[in-house]
Amino acid sequence: MADALVRVEDLAVHYPITRERGRGHGPMVVHAVDGVSFEIASGETLGLVGESGSGKTTTGRAILRRVPITRGSVHFGEKDITHTKGEELRLLRRNMQLVFQDPYGSLNPRMRVGEIVAEPLVVHGLARNAREARPRVAELLAQTGLPPDAINRYPHAFSGGQRQRIGIARALSVNPQFIVADEPVAALDTSIQAQVVNLLKDLQDELGLAYLFIAHDLSVVRHISHRIAIMYAGKLVEMADRDEIFDAPSHPYTRSLLSAIPLPDPVLQRQRERIVLTGEPPDQTNPEPGCRFATRCPNRRAERCDTETPALREIGPGHHVACHWAEELLEHGFA
Repeated sequence: MADALVRVEDLAVHYPITRERGRGHGPMVVHAVDGVSFEIASGETLGLVGESGSGKTTTGRAILRRVPITRGSVHFGEKDITHTKGEELRLLRRNMQLVFQDPYGSLNPRMRVGEIVAEPLVVHGLARNAREARPRVAELLAQTGLPPDAINRYPHAFSGGQRQRIGIARALSVNPQFIVADEPVAALDTSIQAQVVNLLKDLQDELGLAYLFIAHDLSVVRHISHRIAIMYAGKLVEMADRDEIFDAPSHPYTRSLLSAIPLPDPVLQRQRERIVLTGEPPDQTNPEPGCRFATRCPNRRAERCDTETPALREIGPGHHVACHWAEELLEHGFA
């Protein structure tokens, strides 16, 4: 992608953990993210989907340089930021912000909303104090759909959806180009989820923002994303245009996720094939050779799946799949 704003190449994040006494010797390593590559253009949303523990949040935090990178590289624009630190990293973070999952725990209950939204402006030297930042804060509150009097109130006075709007206003305060939205609607009611997702889309259209939208709800991801990447056990297993993922899924894990989405038509729901996975997830402290999904895959063929790690390869324009049998599965369609 020639105009990529964010480029991730062979990203790996391994966490060392200490063995319990009497259970072996030396440190163990969790392969939380293991060889992930993708690009995000300005004004684009890449939806990152996977079950809990798949490495989605770690990927986002690694891009923002909030966790150490074990291997690979992260580029922002033309700059390699993999090893950026100190003052240079602090300045970089004006362009890369985070919207948190928990709209309750992510806001300081002892600070007024005006102070919360103004804090990044003060930290980055764009205002001397919260009083000086007040006009900009009022503008941000209006932009995110919050009432003017919110500026003097505390977070406990707001609903979950309103608190998430405060978090979005805080992220926007320093005019970033890129935002990692880490399951920003997971803790909200369904009706409020739609409002927040629509707000994010409107802000993207207005400001040209790029998003990495992390979620486990494929319906939400389809609504906001331009492209979708499916992650399993620290690796990307499929990545394609939003409609391509839903209309022509090629990886067995993607098919399983899509088969779990309920359809509003009961007749179609009864006719649809439900793919229920069996088996155990892989041990990410000691990954076996071969495909990470092999232990649960209904299409597993031991002679290859257990010994050869599938590469994320292009099987169609912009459609990448990490499966030895992707073309064969694609020919059989998706019920």
